[in-house]
Amino acid sequence: MSDHRHVDEFTGIETTGHEWDGIRELDNPLPRWWQWVFWACVVWSVGYWIVYPAWPLVSSHTKGVIGYSSRAEVAQEIKTATAGMADQLERVRKAPLEQIRTEASLREFSLAGGRSAFNVNCSQCHGSGAQGFKGFPNLNDDEWIWGGTIDAIFRTITHGIRNTEDENAHQSDMPAFGRDGILTKAEISDVAEYVLSLSGQAADSAAAARGKPLFTDNCTACHGDTGGGNAEFGAPALNNDIWLYGGDKQTLVETITNSRRGVMPAWGRHLDEATVKQLAIYVHSLGGGK
Repeated sequence: MSDHRHVDEFTGIETTGHEWDGIRELDNPLPRWWQWVFWACVVWSVGYWIVYPAWPLVSSHTKGVIGYSSRAEVAQEIKTATAGMADQLERVRKAPLEQIRTEASLREFSLAGGRSAFNVNCSQCHGSGAQGFKGFPNLNDDEWIWGGTIDAIFRTITHGIRNTEDENAHQSDMPAFGRDGILTKAEISDVAEYVLSLSGQAADSAAAARGKPLFTDNCTACHGDTGGGNAEFGAPALNNDIWLYGGDKQTLVETITNSRRGVMPAWGRHLDEATVKQLAIYVHSLGGGK
C-alpha cells in the first residue's frame, strides 16, 4: 500500500494523505527527544502509582509504598499549629475577660481566634458580618436582649438561650396572649397600635389609647413602662426601630398572639473555655459591646 502513497517532490518524504487547499501534510516522525520525554512520563506515572496512593478500590484505595496521606499531613500541620498556640490559649483560659480585652497581645490573639470560631459556629445564624437575620440578633449595634457587657456576652455564649442542655441557660417565656386566650383579637390589635406609637411609627391614635392600659397590665413588667426593655428578663426594647422579628403591624400582632421562643445552643458545652472567651472578646469588639 505504501507504493501508492504520495511522496512530496521537494523533500522526498511521504505525506499522510491529508490535504487542504492543495497543501499536504508531511508524515515526519516525531523528534527523538519528544519520544524519550513521552516514555519517561509513562515510566514516571507507573512509579507514581506504586509509590503514592492512586487507584480507587471498592471501599478504599491503594495506599502506596510510602503510605502518604494529604489528610494526615494537614492533621499534623494543625497539630503543630495548635501546639504552638498552646501557651497563649492557656493564658486566655486563665485570664479574666477584662485583662484579655485590655492586654494587647492577648486581645489580638483572642480577636483572631474569636473571628475564626465565629465563622465556623455562629455565622450560620448571625451572618458572616454578624448583621443578623429575622429571629437572629444583629451583634453590631447597641441593642442587647440579654446585656452587652463582655461578661454578659460571655454568659450568653456559654449557657445559651432557652435550650434544654444547660440548666443555666437564659430563660424567658413571653405569653402567647392570643393563643392562650389572655387577650382578644381586638385587644391584641390595640396593643400592637400602642407599640407602633412607642417606636414612633404611624398608629391609630384611638386604638393606641385603648391599647395603652392593656400594655400596662400585661407587658410593662418585662418591657418597662415606656417599652425600653429589660436585659434581666431578655425583654427587648419596643421604643426604637430595632426589631428581632419585625416591627410592622402584622408581625407585631403575630408576635403578641403566638409569642416567640428563639433558642441558642450552650456553646460552653461544645467549645473549650478559651474559645468561648475568644468569641466573647470578638463579639464585644464588633461595635455594639458595652
